Amino acid sequence: MQQQTILGIDPGTNIMGYGIICAKGTTISLVKMDILKINTKKNQLEKLLDTFNFISDLVNTYHPDSMAIETQFLGKNVQSMLKLGRAQGVAIAAALHAQIPVFEYAPTKIKAAVTGRNNSSKEQVAAMLQYIFQIEAIPTFDATDALAIAYCHYLQQTNTINSQSKTTKSNSWERFVENNKDRIIK
Repeated sequence: MQQQTILGIDPGTNIMGYGIICAKGTTISLVKMDILKINTKKNQLEKLLDTFNFISDLVNTYHPDSMAIETQFLGKNVQSMLKLGRAQGVAIAAALHAQIPVFEYAPTKIKAAVTGRNNSSKEQVAAMLQYIFQIEAIPTFDATDALAIAYCHYLQQTNTINSQSKTTKSNSWERFVENNKDRIIK
């Protein structure tokens, strides 16, 4: 059984989330999850350089076998989408520069991988990750989004997304609800 380390990135122009997991077979553990706050006083090009350098540092420190990143989604503000696309491109370039393979996942695929539903809220995704990884406190959504991206890639690589059925509910939202009835607010 080969061990793999996966870096998940939730790109952003002011806050970038990252999550690093380590998997060996069906055993998976959280290595680190946090955010990079990008100095809002810097110009756009300086922010991109900070993102590139930060991801390069993550790669040099944790030696991931792959990086997973969220694909862009359509938004109403063209300028915001352009800036987000640049941040995503720089993150991808940093991984490719280190010869780390990059995989992209749509937000709906990520949500479905974690909760079993492609329209789950950020709160539901974070709660499910808290359950899966036994995290005591839920950090920011940027960090949990990045962890969800890494976890989605792990599931994709191990083909468990395709093999999970609604009847087994092994890592589904329904299973979480069944096991945490005392935490459900009606």
